[in-house]
Amino acid sequence: MKIGNIDLGSRPLLLAPMEDVTDASFRILCREQGAAAVYTEFVPSDGLIRDADKAIAKMRTLEEEAPVAIQIYGHIPESMVEAAKMADNAASIAGGHGADFIDINFGCPVSKIAGRGAGSGMLREPDKLVAITKAVVEAVKKPVTVKTRLGWDENSKIIVELAERLQDVGVQALTIHGRTRCQLYKGEADWTLIGAVKQNPRMKIPIIGNGDITNPLKAKEAFERYGVDGIMIGRATFGHPWIFREIRHYLDSGELLPDLGVRERVELARRHLGLSLKLKGEPRGIYEMRRHLSCYFKGLPDFKETRIHMVTSLDVQEIYGILDEIEERYAV
Repeated sequence: MKIGNIDLGSRPLLLAPMEDVTDASFRILCREQGAAAVYTEFVPSDGLIRDADKAIAKMRTLEEEAPVAIQIYGHIPESMVEAAKMADNAASIAGGHGADFIDINFGCPVSKIAGRGAGSGMLREPDKLVAITKAVVEAVKKPVTVKTRLGWDENSKIIVELAERLQDVGVQALTIHGRTRCQLYKGEADWTLIGAVKQNPRMKIPIIGNGDITNPLKAKEAFERYGVDGIMIGRATFGHPWIFREIRHYLDSGELLPDLGVRERVELARRHLGLSLKLKGEPRGIYEMRRHLSCYFKGLPDFKETRIHMVTSLDVQEIYGILDEIEERYAV
């Protein structure tokens, strides 16, 4: 599968953009575990053009995570064009590697974004959505992709027609989450419409499916039953970045890997914490690791007190010591 001239290989697995989750440390870790491409956290277009430091910092990427997309969102055409130009030149503006391609977020369902017309809120204005996409494509040199949903609600699943229109204005790949905006993350993702987009003879660009891929069996079914070119994985990566390695192994060999042991989980947690501290320092690197550390060891018996201790400490050596204790106590 290719996005422009970027070759992601056969049946690639991609890390979904997630606010407060897919920072550089997590993106690097997921690439090491087999993700073919990764995406930044959502970058607000209005924040970029105001020169907001936080928004600009989100555009900083590293060589180790490439290929990487910078994802922008917004609902004002002029702001989106200017933000796209900044993303196109992110290496000069924010430092680091920059963007290999630019993704437009027309899929985020949270009220503070969709409620003001951005993210999946744009699905209520498909003409404007397409116009913004066309303007962005024409404004930048790097490939432009889009991530969106089936439609706003059950009565407006417009994705088959919308996909054609997005392809016609120059989008290089399309990621579809198999829910409407009104569903948020409830119920099961509907992959039938994702498959309908892929099977549409008019569609030539890669179609990437997203939603409820939680294990290798579901990933294989998505590829074989719906014919998608790639799969994007989001919430299932929480505390489980090795899901990419598990799925990749199963797709390539037909064999399921054994569950990752506690010793290996501790090793990945150490690696992740080290990356976070290297890139963000103390105490921020600790604060922003807490959401991950609390998930790495789900299912361990009598773990509540250890978990609370681990995610409340601000002492780096103490946290590493807790990880050592987890390995000693639970590793077989």
